[in-house]
Amino acid sequence: MADDKSIRNGRDRLLINTNEQYEIAYLEKKFGVSKEEVLRAVEQVGNERDAVEAYLRKSE
Repeated sequence: MADDKSIRNGRDRLLINTNEQYEIAYLEKKFGVSKEEVLRAVEQVGNERDAVEAYLRKSE
């Protein structure tokens, strides 16, 4: 799925695009983890935002 920034809707918020540094940086700051930990979470549970955030919450 291409990330067309001119098209805004709720679907884009449901998934994490690991090619977008700002999305990784947001999760790093929110959970106080490294980029590698965010990428590991995506690798473990997929790119659905809720699943990644739940995984990172368990790590706290």
